[in-house]
Amino acid sequence: MSYEETLKYLYSSHPAFHVVGAGAYKPGLQNMRRVADALGNPQNKYPTIHVAGTNGKGSVSSLIAAALQSAGMKTGLYTSPHLVDYRERIRINGEMIPEEEVCRIVERLKPISGDLSFFEITTSIAFEWFAEQKVDIAVIEVGLGGRLDATNIITPLLSVITNIGYDHTAQLGNTLQEIAAEKAGIMKKGVPCVIGEVEKETLPVFLAKAGECGISGGGLETTDCRLWIAEQCNYLRSLRKRLIPDCQLKGEYQERNQQTAFVALRALCLQSNIVLSHLVIKQAFEHVCDLTGLRGRWEVLQEKPLTICDTGHNEHGIRTYICTLQRLLDERQAGRNMSQQQSLNVHLRMVFGMVADKDIDAVLALLPKEAVYYWTQASTPRALSSSELRMKGLRYSLIGKNYDKLEDAIAVARHDAEEQDIIFIGGSNYVVAEALPLF
Repeated sequence: MSYEETLKYLYSSHPAFHVVGAGAYKPGLQNMRRVADALGNPQNKYPTIHVAGTNGKGSVSSLIAAALQSAGMKTGLYTSPHLVDYRERIRINGEMIPEEEVCRIVERLKPISGDLSFFEITTSIAFEWFAEQKVDIAVIEVGLGGRLDATNIITPLLSVITNIGYDHTAQLGNTLQEIAAEKAGIMKKGVPCVIGEVEKETLPVFLAKAGECGISGGGLETTDCRLWIAEQCNYLRSLRKRLIPDCQLKGEYQERNQQTAFVALRALCLQSNIVLSHLVIKQAFEHVCDLTGLRGRWEVLQEKPLTICDTGHNEHGIRTYICTLQRLLDERQAGRNMSQQQSLNVHLRMVFGMVADKDIDAVLALLPKEAVYYWTQASTPRALSSSELRMKGLRYSLIGKNYDKLEDAIAVARHDAEEQDIIFIGGSNYVVAEALPLF
């Protein structure tokens, strides 16, 4: 099959969560173990780092991979979903898997794939390709949850859980405790673990699981520690800020992801024979997007007018960037006032679309009322219609027009914007994915 035919086969024969939603979710590891056994368990042929969490998984995974890659290690990176190209999900040293390799491995998997989901077969491709290419290490991002996720057949050097928020509640549970328990399912007996952020509801869940796994260990930031809470590692925070003053991932919320990744790298060095100098980590953080191909995280698409996109797509993720967006707006307005250009108000123009299975009301309640809205929808069956989103927005005093096509919404926003304005594009991965090629 050609590459196009292979993609068509993957989407038509194996249900994809990013296309059909919950109907594609297949909890359980039996299928993955069966296929892995048939392939000779490729996931066991190289060391791994496993990353779960509600938000920030992609950023943290990329920061860790960038550091390992910068240290000279041949580093696999498996993430999801992709934005533009399916092959974004599977990279070695930042380079996407070649099209012909996707075709070849899919042909090999066909006789044994059975009723694998899209994510399960993609995970199998990644595990096999990393083994064939003899990577030194691979960073593996969880797809959904953790305990029953297709990636959870690995036994990593280190487990990382970024944070816990409300998302995919139909699959993971309706409380933070239930969601934390699913994410904590990646914790393994004797394997060190870094938790990025905790809440009063989630900390007991993690501590209980750590106790089961025998990784409670010593104190924070010590060589005998087997469990780290990154946000509580104040010494490592001050060290990171002193050694790494800049990071290519912008936005105030990325500060937390940087902290989680930095503590994870520190833990990895303490618990293995991997050596990462501070200079290597500094260079990796400063060039993480260039090194790994990560996109869509508070990414500046255009300077005039300032146009930013972000893939945050649930209440927890969107809350993190709204504060940054408001502060940016205030700073820009204050700058105009100081330059005695009071007549030139700075307008925030929000090009916004969501998928229907998210908590729409919780997100809309967070959005700034003073912004001008260009409600839209991505080209996915999961998208909430732009007209329905506009009507829901009115309940929260969010005023704007709706556009069925994202490109039309962006075009009108750019036409309306003055040079000093800010355009923000987001609400879902799909909106950002379709926006990127337009700039």
